[in-house]
Order: sequence, then structure tokens, then C-alpha cells
Amino acid sequence: LESSLLTQPWTSVCFGKSTFLAKACFKDSGYILLISDLSSVWYESTNPEVVGQRSKELNKRLTVHVSSLLRHLSRLMSPLLAGEPNATTSFSCHHVAGGLSLHIKSELSGLPFYWDFHCCPAPPEMVSRHLLRPLIQMSLALRYQVQELTSLLLQKDAEIEDYRESGATLSR
Repeated sequence: LESSLLTQPWTSVCFGKSTFLAKACFKDSGYILLISDLSSVWYESTNPEVVGQRSKELNKRLTVHVSSLLRHLSRLMSPLLAGEPNATTSFSCHHVAGGLSLHIKSELSGLPFYWDFHCCPAPPEMVSRHLLRPLIQMSLALRYQVQELTSLLLQKDAEIEDYRESGATLSR
């Protein structure tokens, strides 16, 4: 799951007045969610057994196969992560002792559906792999682009000066 999460982009999400960066990956083998307020980074990674147990605790009247539940969670989170939250789904976020809790309220098959993501602090290696290294690589790539553009501008300036010296009149 975590290697699949590396290919997911970070997106800006808002819960009330708080803005976060988040990314997630849902598969039949579970899900992984990574969320950051740029001061801290939290994550939750689960397997089908945890998903099934949590569903029984939060949705007592709902009986659904775990793979269907994971697909439903993915459908609920996808619009949020695409910057187009669904009006029928509500999200709330709360800081809890040592972590972050993300609560979802929606419907599944006409019944109320609730879900809680219980996120704990992400280990330093995960923060480095998913946030720091990509940011540093992007910074280096942008720096290289600036150097290339500066070089092109200097070449163009030299061409313009060469035209002037050869007696050409420039319109601009």
C-alpha cells in the first residue's frame, strides 16, 4: 500500500477552518491515509480485519463485505482529494491525544454510514519518503529550470546585441 501511495499526489483539503495536505490509497488489502498540516504528519494504515471490525463498531445496522466497504470509502474520499467534496458527505477533523481523527458521515445503501480514520504520527522515514524528498527534488528541478532559462536569456541578449552591432534596426 505504501508504495502505491507514493504515486498519489498531495492535495489540499479543508475541514472547517483547518487546511491540510492529504493523500490516500484504497485497495482490497486495506487503505493508507497520509495527512499533514505542515507542522505534523499523521497516517493510518489498515488491513481488511481492522476495517471490518471498525465497521461493525460504527455501523451496527449495516452489513457489508469489507471489499465493498473499502470501495465505498474510496468513493467518499476521491472527490475530497480531487478538490470537489460531495455535498452529501460531511467530514470533520479533531486533534486527539497524540494523533488526529478524521470523521466521515454519509450514506450507504440508504442507511447512515459513519467512518473514523484514527491517524497517529507518521514515522520520520515515511515523512521523508512522502514529503521531504519530493519537495527537495522539486526544488532542485525548479532551480535547474531557472538556470536553463537564464542561459537562454543570455544567449538571446547576445544575439540581439550581435544584430545591433551589424546595423540591424529592431522593432522592439
